[in-house]
Amino acid sequence: MNANLPVLDQENFSAHPPAWWQRGVVETFPASADQNLALALQTSDRPLRVKLGIDPTRPDLHLGHTVALRKLRQFQDAGHVAVLIIGDFTAQIGDPTGKSEARPRLTAAEVAFNAQTYLSQAAKILNFDHRLELKYNSAWLGKLNLEQVTSLLSSMTLGQMLAKEGFSDRYAKGVPVYLHEFLYPLMQGYDSVAVNADLELGGTDQKFNILVGRDLQLRQQSSGQFGMLLPLLIGLDGVQKMSKSLDNYVGISEEPLLMYSKLEKVPDHLINQYFELLTDLDLNHLPANPRDRQKLLALTLVSQFHSPDLAHQAQQDAAKIVLSGQTTDLGELPEFDLAQVQFPAPLFYLLKATGLCKSNSEAQSQISNGAVRLDGEKIPEQTFSQGADLQGKVLQVGKKKFLRLI
Repeated sequence: MNANLPVLDQENFSAHPPAWWQRGVVETFPASADQNLALALQTSDRPLRVKLGIDPTRPDLHLGHTVALRKLRQFQDAGHVAVLIIGDFTAQIGDPTGKSEARPRLTAAEVAFNAQTYLSQAAKILNFDHRLELKYNSAWLGKLNLEQVTSLLSSMTLGQMLAKEGFSDRYAKGVPVYLHEFLYPLMQGYDSVAVNADLELGGTDQKFNILVGRDLQLRQQSSGQFGMLLPLLIGLDGVQKMSKSLDNYVGISEEPLLMYSKLEKVPDHLINQYFELLTDLDLNHLPANPRDRQKLLALTLVSQFHSPDLAHQAQQDAAKIVLSGQTTDLGELPEFDLAQVQFPAPLFYLLKATGLCKSNSEAQSQISNGAVRLDGEKIPEQTFSQGADLQGKVLQVGKKKFLRLI
């Protein structure tokens, strides 16, 4: 470890018991008797450099992304140095982890746009003013020449790469595995070398990549980073990992009412995990009633990402919609400009145009199931002759999606 790093604020560090970091952690490694994270935290005479890499492949963060960001903030608050790496270079390759096919490659402009929105949202969680180093991995990866890339590739064998779950599954099924995809774990691992990381955080699907970073460090120095694996947050469907593409997510920049309405419907079997990974509340003192736990979860998270006042207002507004169908005086709602629609327009088309449904077929299905309301009243399929008939009204699909038409 680099002896030139600043000395740890011992008063701050000693205020945190050894187990403060263990909440929500699935695994840390290595974990031998003489080399483990708990021992390193107790014996280190300086702050650990804690790395988290984020590839800005999409412009918005959801609650699943915040699990690792919250853990990074905990290390910040305990006196350690948070090293946040924006993978503006690696995002152009795309992390193949967990993918059944190669990721589409992004342009530099797309990545730059996504990175900027990521940072504004990450600032809701991290302290950007103290003990945080913000890095872009293009600063070192973009400067590698062919000789250095060849050296990097020579650090792993084809057999080792194919041991990575996603690669082995695709190869066995005859799905193409492209050579540039092999670069991703190596380049993410090289990030650890470039920033001299002591600890890297990641989801349980990132173990291979984190171990590559440790191995590359050990090839060049006397010590390698620890790894900490965190759970992958299950989405609102209660089955699959939270993902925007699966529409089972809660975005951290969503309007308070929309966020609250989604969170108070979190499946019962996920409530405790959400409290553990997304809040600091004492898990031994949660309400006994599942419905009360849902409301507390929604109120807590909307307070964290907006404010307590807006959270309480969202709770009141959600109750008005669910209990009475009232859609007036609801405060701020997501809005949709009807000028974007060419009238006359059928209801199913309007649902797709507003984004409340992904396709015309989904919209027609929701209408048939009685899940569509206009100002709290269920409505059948119909054609609207002009936008003026809809202005100011609230269009709703189910109990989670609604917006005001303007």
